[in-house]
Amino acid sequence: MALKTFKPRSQGMRFRVASTREEITEKKPVKSLTQPLRKKAGRNNAGRITTRHRGGGAKRRYRIVDFRRNRDGIEATVEAIAYDPNRSANLALIVYSDGVKAYILAPEGLKVGDKVVSGDKVEATPGNSMPLGLIPLGLMVHCVELVPGQGAKIGRSAGNDCQVMAREKGTVTLKLPSGEVRQFDARCRATVGSVGNKDWSSIQLGKAGRKRYLGIRPTVRGVAMNPVDHPMGGGEGRTSGGSHPRSPWGQLAKGGKTRNPHKASNKVIVKRRK
Repeated sequence: MALKTFKPRSQGMRFRVASTREEITEKKPVKSLTQPLRKKAGRNNAGRITTRHRGGGAKRRYRIVDFRRNRDGIEATVEAIAYDPNRSANLALIVYSDGVKAYILAPEGLKVGDKVVSGDKVEATPGNSMPLGLIPLGLMVHCVELVPGQGAKIGRSAGNDCQVMAREKGTVTLKLPSGEVRQFDARCRATVGSVGNKDWSSIQLGKAGRKRYLGIRPTVRGVAMNPVDHPMGGGEGRTSGGSHPRSPWGQLAKGGKTRNPHKASNKVIVKRRK
């Protein structure tokens, strides 16, 4: 992925940094692998706002991504590299030898025409999916399952990867992108390589309107409000709130630990994230 800047013909273009998308080869998504995506504007099934500052945005269709990779032993060919408006990573459209098509996350370096396969007896090359217990130590993997057969949950964002650190007694230790070191069941599947589109984090939208295209509405700081609207509002002149940072409902917002100390998965965390 390459980045491009723009001549400042407007203030919105002055600081904009965008992707050239030169690696994208798909002209139109495969209709059978997409489905409608209804906008929720941050509301739950009861109609209450549970995520603030959401709404509007461009219309999208959801791409159905194969996170299980359970068609073992059937070789597939990469037919196209596709853009996905719903995630930071690009997709690879693969066609199995029996004609079935599927989308997978495109690993770094995967090109049109490359072959990928999943199973127990496959080479540890980028794009191949296999159980963690069979992946050589030191390799980078992505799309890691938390529960065998559940589908990938870890390492799915652009540029992310996990390093295979150790293997013992049916478990494999991985170092996650956050710095956390954690044990996984050796039967959990992972895909070899790093997620592509590494330069995604360097993109700059350049103007507030492009944030609105993404369905994200403006956020007003609490200290800019009146006391009736926010616990941190009010004060003569500019103040930093006069109290500890907190939510509009009075919950302390910074510094407190939010992870449940009795969570069952605490026992598989070897080292906490930074």
